[in-house]
Formats: sequence, C-alpha cells, structure tokens
Amino acid sequence: MPSTGTPFDWADVEVAVPRSSNGPPGIGMAGFRHRVPGRVDIAMVAHPSVTLLIDLADGEGIVHDGPGRRERGSVAVGLLPGDLRTTGHGTGECLQIRLDPAAAAAVLGASSELTGTLATLADVWGRDAARAEDRLRAAPSWDERFAIAAHILGRRLDARPPVDPEVARTWRRTLAGRGRVRVDRLADEVGWSRKRLWSRFRSQLGITPKHAARLVRFDHAARLLAAGHTAADTAARSGYADQSHLHREVKKFTGSTPTALAAAPWLAIDDIAWPTSSPTRPSANATPR
Repeated sequence: MPSTGTPFDWADVEVAVPRSSNGPPGIGMAGFRHRVPGRVDIAMVAHPSVTLLIDLADGEGIVHDGPGRRERGSVAVGLLPGDLRTTGHGTGECLQIRLDPAAAAAVLGASSELTGTLATLADVWGRDAARAEDRLRAAPSWDERFAIAAHILGRRLDARPPVDPEVARTWRRTLAGRGRVRVDRLADEVGWSRKRLWSRFRSQLGITPKHAARLVRFDHAARLLAAGHTAADTAARSGYADQSHLHREVKKFTGSTPTALAAAPWLAIDDIAWPTSSPTRPSANATPR
C-alpha cells in the first residue's frame, strides 16, 4: 500500500477546490498540480464514491494500475477498485471528481461502470471525453476548470432520469449510519420489501446494499486509522466483530494491512481537498500553469 522509493510529500502539490459548494448535487471536485518535477507513486484508497480522474498533464501523463488492467490518462474508478496505484512523472495536473453513486449513474450512463476496477474516460463518455479534456486543459485557471466541469456534469445529470427516491434515500442512510444500518431496516424505512430494495439498488447503483454498507464502514475505519487510532479501537468503533475482521476487510479493499492503510498518502490529502467542516477553504484562483 505505501509508495515505493521516496515517500510521497503532499507539500509538493498545489491543491485547489471550488470557491462555492453550489455545484451539481452529489458531486465534489478538487484540482491537483505536482509542482516539483519527479516521480509520483501513490496508492488510491477505496471511497464511497465513483471517481473521475481527468489527466491534464502534458507529455506521458498519469498511469493507473489496477487488478488485471493498466490505463494511461483520464479514467473512471469504480466503487470497489481493489489495489489501485497511480503513478506519473514531471509536474502533472489532475482534476479529481467524486460522484456519489446516484450522480454517477447519470453521469456515466451505465451502472455496470460503477463497480468496475478501472475504465478509461473514453470508455464511458466516448468522443465527449476528448472534447472535455481539451476544454479543461485550455482553461487558464482552476476556477474556470471547475466551472467547465460543473457545466458538463450538470448537462449529463439533466439528460437522464434520476434513480428512485427510495434508492437515493437508502444510500444516504447508509452513509449517515456509517454502514451499520441493517438492510431489513432500510427496506422498512422506504416501504419496500428487502428483495425489491436489493434488486432496485443493485440495478441502479451497480452495487448491493450489503456491499455499499461494507464500503462505507471501511471508509470510516480508514479515516480512524489515518487519525491515529489503533486497529483494535478502530474495529470496535466501526462495527467490526474484532481486529481480525477489520484486517480481512482492509485486505479485501486495498490488498494491504491496517498499519499500511493508516499511512496511505491518499488519505492525508482529504482534509485539504475535501473539507467537510472547516469554515474556510483553500483558494481556487491559482493559475494552473
């Protein structure tokens, strides 16, 4: 899980976030620029969102290595990516977009892409992918890039019917309950049978309610580990049966151990790129070039 060679240092990365949170619902964005020439090698950590990584670098670009697949450039990363690494050279730039599963179902247009390890942006957007990349690369500031991305994503959201309200509510309750609300209770809350909820949730979001709960619970555990909690304490706080149960889940989601996950560089940037409670946010007006 940890990077090989020289430890990755986020101090070498400029991070920009949108000034306003009034973008399309269920979508978050952050821009990254590696300002010191050199090798970037970091392990991604599974997150309860579908991730678009828009490669804005000149030259060789970013390489993504997942189980059984390697892709270069812009990609869509599904909800259950497994052991996935991102590497690059030079002073690359990248726009990262997080889509909650309901938004992703519309933006990507196919639930089958939500749980795949890795797909190129061209796989899911066709010719629109290259046009979007060209517009984003040509924009002179992160502010403009965020505006362009919000417009593109907003149009795709408006063009497709939303998921069932019951499915969207079930996902929100799973997040709020940190993956610890039973499926039977969720079904009762939306007035559906367990079988119907399971079927509709899976067909629209590409993941079962049980796997969604496991992913959300893992995400909570990962952040506790990154904050310095022991594996035993994290297991207890996150609803795992014991430390061994936590170890098995971390291994399944990342191919690594709780100790290595706690030091994962990918988690270290979240409070900067994706602030949740801070009254102030990093400026997004920096010129990206």
